[in-house]
Amino acid sequence: MMDNIILIGFMGSGKSTVGIRLSYRLRRAMEDTDKLIEKEEGRTISEIFAADGENYFRELETACLKKLLRTMKHKIISTGGGLPIREENHALLKKLGTVVYLRAEAETIYERVKHDTSRPLLQGENPKEKIRKLLKERVSVYEMAADIVIDVDHKDFDTILDEIEKAVSE
Repeated sequence: MMDNIILIGFMGSGKSTVGIRLSYRLRRAMEDTDKLIEKEEGRTISEIFAADGENYFRELETACLKKLLRTMKHKIISTGGGLPIREENHALLKKLGTVVYLRAEAETIYERVKHDTSRPLLQGENPKEKIRKLLKERVSVYEMAADIVIDVDHKDFDTILDEIEKAVSE
């Protein structure tokens, strides 16, 4: 296993923000799988979903993990919220490093993402209900993929970072 710290969790759980802050605290570079895919494809996640659909995007995520396995060491890696859905990605994540699931309640997520129009899965009617439904479907997937679970509701970033740092050093 490599020594990367991989952040997984539902959209809006704080993976990108926690990842950036953790990278500063631990003096490690951070990579974001969504950003890597956008760079490689030359278009946004929303554009990929619109043109090629979710299945194509999920294939890109798996390809991205395989590439990271060859190139990433001693990094913080933030993943897209749906990346752990594919079972084959679980083994890739575990090989890549320590997988930390940032667990958040549906209400917390809704409050964080309700004004964000860049999230293709939330466009349309009743995004709050869509969050509840998707989160319910994904919780067990996140838990199976994770080595460590950190609850992020009602916590400040320093507390979350402290918990991650303590858990990965044990």
